[in-house]
Amino acid sequence: MMLTIAKKPPLVEDLRNHSQEQIDELRLLLNAGAPSRPDPRRPGFYEIEGLSNTYYVFKYPTGTKVLLLGVWERESDPVATMVACSCPAA
Repeated sequence: MMLTIAKKPPLVEDLRNHSQEQIDELRLLLNAGAPSRPDPRRPGFYEIEGLSNTYYVFKYPTGTKVLLLGVWERESDPVATMVACSCPAA
């Protein structure tokens, strides 16, 4: 007998009171398997780019939980521009 177990999407925990729309978009990105860019200085921390926002998260090694630490708008936030310039893609 073969048992098929569907993988559950990770639980998203918001640590900073982000909007429900931002949390929903992050969940969609995680469910879709959106690419994430690892933070070279912090193991387990990643940036995930959505349509209009970039999400900074910590992913537990087990893959069961994601902590949402920060969100910024991709086009209008000067900090996002500085980060993109200082952290070249691998």
